[in-house]
Amino acid sequence: MGVGRALSDAKPYVAMVLLQVGFAGMYIVSVASLKRGMNHFVLVVYRNLVATVLMAPFALLLERGVRPKMTLRIFLKIMGLAILEPVLDQNLYYMGAKLTSAGFASALVNILPAVTFLLAVLLRMEKVRLRSLHSQAKIAGTVFTVAGAVLMIMYHGPVVQFPWSSSASGSAGHHVDGAAAAAATASSASSWLNGTVMLVGSCVCWSGFFILQNNTLQSYPAELSLTALICVLGSAMSGAVALVAERRDMSVWVIGFDTRLFTAVYSGIVCSGVAYYVQGLVTRARGPVFVTAFQPLCMIITAVLGSTILKEEITLGSVIGAVIIVVGLYAAAGRRRRRAGEGLAIDHAAGQRRRRRQACCARRRRRDAGGEGCLLASL
Repeated sequence: MGVGRALSDAKPYVAMVLLQVGFAGMYIVSVASLKRGMNHFVLVVYRNLVATVLMAPFALLLERGVRPKMTLRIFLKIMGLAILEPVLDQNLYYMGAKLTSAGFASALVNILPAVTFLLAVLLRMEKVRLRSLHSQAKIAGTVFTVAGAVLMIMYHGPVVQFPWSSSASGSAGHHVDGAAAAAATASSASSWLNGTVMLVGSCVCWSGFFILQNNTLQSYPAELSLTALICVLGSAMSGAVALVAERRDMSVWVIGFDTRLFTAVYSGIVCSGVAYYVQGLVTRARGPVFVTAFQPLCMIITAVLGSTILKEEITLGSVIGAVIIVVGLYAAAGRRRRRAGEGLAIDHAAGQRRRRRQACCARRRRRDAGGEGCLLASL
């Protein structure tokens, strides 16, 4: 009994850890394929096509009787979701990760909760009460997160040597001329800045997607069908964008049985298919705070894999900025979790009081009924 319950309680933790490993793998294989020449427009199209093939059968079978009626308003919202996520977010992210690194991209994505909070405030969907500890924690977490992101962007510092990457970088350093290294640094500075701007834009689009998705699910509460429709429309619209952008070179659509095909299939299945389902289950069971708390794990795994497999350099500024972002993330998440726990405790206490009142009323009714029975017997 105890072992079974322990295994059941461990399932959300195992699921989220495996999911973060899956996301880290996507970061690595995507950056590797993009830097080897794969077109990011084509990658987005193939990724969403794979996700459509995966999700559509489940949506048709499992939500046949519960799928709401499609209206023009709902369809326009789904089109907006497809534009924000597959078309804008994924293209901006892939371009930014290609110009920077997998580790930097996965670290900067942790500003997502702060960007979502700021957008919700601007759209008047989130109320800020300065005297409330909950709002104060959110504001402090947002400030820490933005400060960490600014530090990562503005300050690089020396390269941090890790035991698993020091030998490779050290041996390479003997063959690099000082002037050549300076020229390479100067030429890559503008690319790094452009990549950072694209990654921030990706986070803004992703945050807008979350907000619009929450609004859409209120009128179209069919998660699998909504996901399938987003992937279908995303495939069509990103395909149109790719055709226009790459109209002079149609050879980019041809991919062989190599890392490019693996990247498209892996991203479509793990990150656009399985991830939606697993995150939905864990969110329903443990809440969104629990899911958010595992995001820094993906950053750590990506940094280790990136420095090992892709030979990426991790600077001191990136490490310090990532730590500050994580502190801000947990500052806000911890307060939300405590507030949720307080709400559960209040609900539990109210439930106990309600059950005691019901039991007392039941005893009183039985006592009154017994007294009436004795009175009738005496008559």
